[in-house]
Amino acid sequence: MVIEGRPSQLRQSLEGRPAGGLPPHDISAEEAVVAALLLDEDTFVRVLPIVQPEDFYREQNGWIYEACLALGERNERITVPTIAHELDRVGRLDSVGGEPYLVEVAGKYFTAVGVEAHARIIARDSLYRRLIGAAQQIAQLAYAGGPDVARVLGQAETMLLGLRTAEAAGDFHRLRELLDAFLEQPDEDEDGALAESIRSGFMDLDALLGGFKRGDLVILAARTGVGKTSLLLNLARNAAVGQHATVAVFSLEMSGEQLAMRLLSAEADVEMARLRLGRHTEQEEHRVMHAHGVLGGTNIFIDDSAVLTVPEIRAKCRRLQAEHGLDLVVVDYLQLLHGSGRADTRTNEISQISRALKELARELNTPVIAAAQLSRAVESRHPHIPMLSDLRESGSIEQDADIVTFIYREDVYLTPDEWQAQNPDVSGNQHPSGLAQIIVAKHRNGPTGTVTVRFRNRTASFQDLLLRADPAFDAFDGDDGFD
Repeated sequence: MVIEGRPSQLRQSLEGRPAGGLPPHDISAEEAVVAALLLDEDTFVRVLPIVQPEDFYREQNGWIYEACLALGERNERITVPTIAHELDRVGRLDSVGGEPYLVEVAGKYFTAVGVEAHARIIARDSLYRRLIGAAQQIAQLAYAGGPDVARVLGQAETMLLGLRTAEAAGDFHRLRELLDAFLEQPDEDEDGALAESIRSGFMDLDALLGGFKRGDLVILAARTGVGKTSLLLNLARNAAVGQHATVAVFSLEMSGEQLAMRLLSAEADVEMARLRLGRHTEQEEHRVMHAHGVLGGTNIFIDDSAVLTVPEIRAKCRRLQAEHGLDLVVVDYLQLLHGSGRADTRTNEISQISRALKELARELNTPVIAAAQLSRAVESRHPHIPMLSDLRESGSIEQDADIVTFIYREDVYLTPDEWQAQNPDVSGNQHPSGLAQIIVAKHRNGPTGTVTVRFRNRTASFQDLLLRADPAFDAFDGDDGFD
């Protein structure tokens, strides 16, 4: 087998390979694909989704295939003369071996039958070679060592997951196959697997959305101090407790200890300050222990790394999915993520991040719920009800998201006296204390609308307006926000 002309990424040490061994490749399959392109004009559209120029082991064959792609994109016939002309135009004809080499390859095969199988052999061997290359890079990272082993593991996982992402390219599916798969989906949990939707735990919101669908990107946006983190924690808690879901929470703003304290405070209905100082009553102590048991039995995993990129989130989620399964990913919040590539503006960087989160949801087959910050434009408007244009550094957030929701609490902006002055026709004290609106401003696969829920300020938690029927929560201390 010839080895000249291998791609530059393969020109590296052969240390660790079997004696006399070469990276996986099949020159015959490569030549069969090139010949098929010359024999049958329909071959182009059949192999295009399967193999790329960089997948060829012999670089000259990759150049020929690239020339065929260029001709196909211009709707020009693929023949020996046209390929030779295209190669000559880019200065590669002599390096390939001239027109005689093209004639030689074309003369080796007399049919295009089986070209998809040959293309898959090329793509498979290319993946194996890239896997070998990634293994060598991982070995170099390990040899270099260093104090930050977590960083090395993260880089290694990112390399491997990058290969898996590239390998998982999709293709056409007949409509009947998709419909059959839909009809076969179980309505209830089966063999411990969750249904296609992850419920929010809020009755009216679930009725509106039908739950969060797997593969969906959900954006939860609000101004600072309105309760984004609190609602995210509620959603994580409701999925983990109500559906026994495995939830990954990435908090770039608050520590894991703070989030755990918030969850315990909301579950036990004990103010966080009193909980932290240990100044709760004996009855509250029972509620705290009950809440500890409930939350301690859930599969909620919290990562409080202050600096994260989407590839790092992907690597950590993949590991969690392999070890425990994964049903929901929560990110708090989008604008604190760092882009993994270069972007000329912050808006473009946010656009890259939002697109990467959508790809992550599809790849993991889980809903990804990401909080987002709103711009100050909402503060200068009356009333201060958010809208899609308020998404800060929005870029493609609105475009990439399947669902965009906002939190609006009128009591944040108006005191009871101010509210009464603006609503003189409303009799009595009807200030919306303790009420929050969850506004579904975009829903790609269903209706939009507004849902009203209860916000308990002292425990920073959201609840349905209908309280949970749990004896442990029969007695509430202090003002619950309602008259």
